[in-house]
Amino acid sequence: MPRLFERVTIAGVGLIGGSLALAARAAGLVGEVVGYGRSAANLHTAQQRGIVDRYSHDPREAARDADLLVLAVPVRAMASVVRVCAPVLRAGAVVTDVGSVKGSVIRDVEAVLPASLAFVGAHPIAGTEASGAVAAQADLFRGSRCIVTPGPRATDTAVAKVRAVWEGVGMQVDVMAAARHDEILAWVSHLPHALAYSAVNALLEVDGAMQQFAGPSFRDLTRVAASSTEMWCDVFLANAAPVERAIATVIGQLDALRQAIVAGDAAAVQALLARAQAARRQWRGTAT
Repeated sequence: MPRLFERVTIAGVGLIGGSLALAARAAGLVGEVVGYGRSAANLHTAQQRGIVDRYSHDPREAARDADLLVLAVPVRAMASVVRVCAPVLRAGAVVTDVGSVKGSVIRDVEAVLPASLAFVGAHPIAGTEASGAVAAQADLFRGSRCIVTPGPRATDTAVAKVRAVWEGVGMQVDVMAAARHDEILAWVSHLPHALAYSAVNALLEVDGAMQQFAGPSFRDLTRVAASSTEMWCDVFLANAAPVERAIATVIGQLDALRQAIVAGDAAAVQALLARAQAARRQWRGTAT
């Protein structure tokens, strides 16, 4: 595949930003990679691992003459990074992101983006609970899905190039409206994180020492509670309405189960469990 961008600036060289740099370099999609971030230790790790060629704590310096700016910082910080970086980007540069919320990001970024630059929202649905450049993996994205959400100012050329980057690192790309993305991800990503954090907090409220007896089910349920709290606070607040609806619906389901248990209604409990069991087995074609 031909090189798509000559100089890429990764703002936030963590798990996702760092993994994209590694994967894009391995695939020959990009030339020089420059990192921007706050942590000197993290940026040094990124350079030592070959994730970036060089780095700067000054966003303007890091973004100078880049033809692709990748926003991998917390979603509510993206517009402020763009405001500082936009004046020094190469003419015709593309700005994209890797955030888990799209509607507010597109609105806020396009409000500060010069007319000469295009912004294309993107969300690679991949990752782990680990963070930082030390956790970056060149094969993190292979076989997973990426959602691209062009905003009002996205050009066809910019969309095609952003899509080509994600396909080039092994992802299946879907294109959809930002509002639809945010509704879907509230359920399949944001809600599971809310449940994980809440399950840990509930256990701590009763007796945190009980965690030493936890088996795979509790560990699997709460694995993502080890994720970045800064990132997930921003995600919950930036996608507040869809997340609130998802949480409220789950509370309703939990209350229905609670009432059936309290009433000793085995048929009602079994019906609730069986409905979920059948759907879950059908989704993955497995009985596990």
